[in-house]
Amino acid sequence: MSLEYPDNLRYTDTHEYVDLSGDIAKIGVSAFAVDQLGDIVFVELPEVGDTITKGSAFGSIESVKAVEDLKAPVSGKVIKRNDKAIDAPEIISTDPYTGGWLLEIAVADANEIAGIYSAAEYRSKVEG
Repeated sequence: MSLEYPDNLRYTDTHEYVDLSGDIAKIGVSAFAVDQLGDIVFVELPEVGDTITKGSAFGSIESVKAVEDLKAPVSGKVIKRNDKAIDAPEIISTDPYTGGWLLEIAVADANEIAGIYSAAEYRSKVEG
């Protein structure tokens, strides 16, 4: 099965993605993470107004197979969270990039994106 990794996104070692537009970042989990997790049954996210720190856990995602921490790809303040993903976490499985995003944050330092994989680098890493 061929998984999609949109070229406009950046990806982390822990399989989160970030879509940076100016100083606003949309964060979610990659199709690879969804594929590895299986059916997603629960997601826990921070509240709007909370601050998240690059590399630190900001919530968790639970599937029928495992519970995994979600790690922040960049630091910033939560300005929006996807309550649809909380209420119906299966949307993350079926549409991780459009309907299944998790958070939007006001980025503290856009330079933090520098060490994060491009789509081609990420594809190479996860598909070997």
